[in-house]
Amino acid sequence: MISKNFIGLGVAGNFAGHLEQAGEASDFAQVKTEESIQPKAIFPFYLPTNDIEPTYKFLEKFPLSSNEIQFPNDADNLQIEPEVALVCNIKYENNQVIALIPTHFGAYNDCSIRRPNARKICEKKNWGENSKGLSETLIPIDQFTLGGNLDNYHIACFHKRGETINEYGIDSPTVGYNYFHEKLLNWIVDRMNNQPDEGPMNHIAQMLSQSNYPTKAIISIGATRYTEFGEHNFLQKGDTSIVVVYNGKKYTHEQIMDMAKQEQFPEDISALIQAVR
Repeated sequence: MISKNFIGLGVAGNFAGHLEQAGEASDFAQVKTEESIQPKAIFPFYLPTNDIEPTYKFLEKFPLSSNEIQFPNDADNLQIEPEVALVCNIKYENNQVIALIPTHFGAYNDCSIRRPNARKICEKKNWGENSKGLSETLIPIDQFTLGGNLDNYHIACFHKRGETINEYGIDSPTVGYNYFHEKLLNWIVDRMNNQPDEGPMNHIAQMLSQSNYPTKAIISIGATRYTEFGEHNFLQKGDTSIVVVYNGKKYTHEQIMDMAKQEQFPEDISALIQAVR
């Protein structure tokens, strides 16, 4: 279902407290928002083109994997970022984005290198193949409005090292996102058309043009808060990262924890299990 023709975009700062825990709040100190809960920016993590300017050539590498994370050569402070990703159709008019239509959602790992002095957000996000994660189990969206099926889901995250498993992200309902439903989509559309190349942000409209206006997108809509363990522990080779998006009306957190220990999940749960290599 997912191909290299999709553009990959992420939302920064859509869950209260995550940027502070990740040590990234200062990166956005100069970014002006209309309200305090508004996300800070969108960023590219993959561009379906061979025609990008040299500075961003790394974004041409398709980074998504459903089963592994390739440990970067130049960093040792790698963190899981548990999120929901939306699979969307993009509609244009006169080379402007006029609508995003979500069709599916799933568990996503916006795995990130903590680089306090990075010039752009995207510089922490794509270091080649298998540097991001998307579950193979994508769940159809009935409606991305209040009362839709995604409203019932939670995001959980676990870290395994040997036989030891720890909760890495705080189990969070999707409705806990600062921006969600139409408000989120409208804001992303605006950022796709109007976000400037300033501070940590990229000029997304230019990147859409350089990518020949892709008609499909994978959009990760923001990472949840970390547990105490997740905030202070980084990935190592041999670890396993687990992100789970599950229906909180059907399953309890305790059941999800047991499934994570066994690394076995039923088909109606979007689970992403990645070995760090």
